[in-house]
Amino acid sequence: MRRISLWAGLALAVAVLTGCPPTYPKCNNDEQCQEKGEVCVQGQCQECATDANCREGFTCQANKCAPKPPECTTDAACGTGRICEAGKCAEAQCKDDSACNGGKCQAGRCQAPKDTCTASTDCGEGQECQAGKCVTADASSRCDYSPVRFGFNESTLDSSAQSRLGELAACIKASQGKITLGGHADERGTEEYNLQLSNRRAAAVKRYLTDLGVPGNRLSTVGYGETRPVSSAATEEGWAENRRVEFQR
Repeated sequence: MRRISLWAGLALAVAVLTGCPPTYPKCNNDEQCQEKGEVCVQGQCQECATDANCREGFTCQANKCAPKPPECTTDAACGTGRICEAGKCAEAQCKDDSACNGGKCQAGRCQAPKDTCTASTDCGEGQECQAGKCVTADASSRCDYSPVRFGFNESTLDSSAQSRLGELAACIKASQGKITLGGHADERGTEEYNLQLSNRRAAAVKRYLTDLGVPGNRLSTVGYGETRPVSSAATEEGWAENRRVEFQR
């Protein structure tokens, strides 16, 4: 009896000394937070303790991973010979018109000639982009090819986008030619993630149009990620402009 009591006493002492693991979000070490993908900070499981705990393009602020602030918002912040592109300072695209293939060099950026285009949105009212040139559109097959917008980190179509695509599908079916759906993302997040997101957005638009009867062989998709912003403003409005799918013909 004494021997059993001795072992029971030792077991009780070990349990008291070691204690039971704390209940989440309390912790003693990082291992107790791993299941949630977190780290132990001053006895509490948190998203991060340092920038090293966050993915590329994010920084640790108040133990939360948040997008890094942009390097710049205007060209003036980048110094002579550099411009602000998507929140980052970059070398100017040009110094004079000779580097712009017939376009104009303005404030370090090449401006395309007025009659050239990459999409119908580059052309004036009543015109469309064909073979890189703005030409008068055929009124019988004129479609609203303005970009479809997406919410932050979203690749699903909201009711407004679905309504627009419903009208556009009928117009596309009445016209001729193939269309490339170009997906885009704002600069927040990693380049790899944004590329995947832009591809998902383009695929979502194609899937919706084909469901409405547009032949799939007339639609192709491409994802540009964050590489082709239409706005360099590091604001909610600027980022919203860059989250889009464009129609290229």
